[in-house]
Amino acid sequence: MLKDKVAVVTGGTRGIGYAIVKKYLENGAKVILFGSRPETVEKALSSLKSENPSWPVEGFHPNLSDAKEVAKTIEGIKEKYGRIDILVNNAGISDSTKADAYEDGQFEKVMDLNVNAIFHAVQPAVKIMKEQGGGCILNTSSMVSISGQPGGVAYPASKFAVNGLTLSLARELGPSNIRVNAVAPGITKTDMVAALPDEMIQPLIKTIPLRRVGEPEDVANAFLFLASDMASYVTGEILSVDGAARA
Repeated sequence: MLKDKVAVVTGGTRGIGYAIVKKYLENGAKVILFGSRPETVEKALSSLKSENPSWPVEGFHPNLSDAKEVAKTIEGIKEKYGRIDILVNNAGISDSTKADAYEDGQFEKVMDLNVNAIFHAVQPAVKIMKEQGGGCILNTSSMVSISGQPGGVAYPASKFAVNGLTLSLARELGPSNIRVNAVAPGITKTDMVAALPDEMIQPLIKTIPLRRVGEPEDVANAFLFLASDMASYVTGEILSVDGAARA
């Protein structure tokens, strides 16, 4: 579905991001993943290569809070591969702090990685995609961007902002043949969720009409569809992948 496409995936070393990278590789894409540290990038690459040594994948660890560093990395990818067809902005951090317990700079840290970092990657990617005649930008939102959550207000606020970026960029970039969409996952079996005791998981499952926690592959499938030509007339959408759960 993505044969010979060049994709950049931030936050691609574990969880949903890793599942997206693997799904894209399985579908013929060349993938460049971003991670927060050299060791996490190497671990992800080693795991992927152990599954299929011939997969065309490499990784970098730019500071996503540094616009110049991100731009330099993305421009280097374009120089090597000739184009960038897909940008997946998946990197982010969650938060559950109560409103009156935030420490200095804590709110800003969440907004910086969940919102500013997306724009830092979007700017150089848009320039490249305009020059090549089109592309696809996908952002990771969250079900709490729709329903909010009781605590950790910085996280849903940042994901509301992600939705705003997605919708506005779709309208702005559509004439340049650049599609922009987001995926809003619900409770998904990442390392953090998998580590929770059963007595915490079961009450969560009861709130989900499909009566199960999502798998990273469930979310990756949505990212695959939106990146593919099957979604060539889909832009400006926030696709919920949450089993109809509501926070």
